[in-house]
Amino acid sequence: MTELWVERTGVRRYTGRSSRGAEVLVGSEDVEGVFTPGELMKIALAACSGMSSDQPLRRRLGDDYAATLRVSGAADRAQERYPLLEETLEVDLSGLSEDEVKRLLVVVERAIDQVCTVGRTLKSGTEVKFEVSDEPLARRASGSGGRRP
Repeated sequence: MTELWVERTGVRRYTGRSSRGAEVLVGSEDVEGVFTPGELMKIALAACSGMSSDQPLRRRLGDDYAATLRVSGAADRAQERYPLLEETLEVDLSGLSEDEVKRLLVVVERAIDQVCTVGRTLKSGTEVKFEVSDEPLARRASGSGGRRP
């Protein structure tokens, strides 16, 4: 399984990393060039929906179809949560008949509902466990620099 972690790089600034070598900059809304954690959650949802709908769309539109998924949703700051996330798939369906479009939309929505792990998790909720450990600090002090394998 891919290991994921974030490292603090400044005041309310982190770099998210994966054991596969990917990186993403995370920070406050007022910092240029970073994503907020909420934005990353929304992007994960849109990307998951896109990946989940890729096969049925490719089958009907061809391998080189263009698509953009937009995602939005304002935070409820009193409750510190996103009560509603809205996604829009922008794709050219002009080459399909009205019936083909209707059938494709059913298949796409079904695919997303069945295999988009991020969407399924957000819709059903999930248990989150948090703990504090001083082990990484001890590892850093011993010379490993806090880097994970």
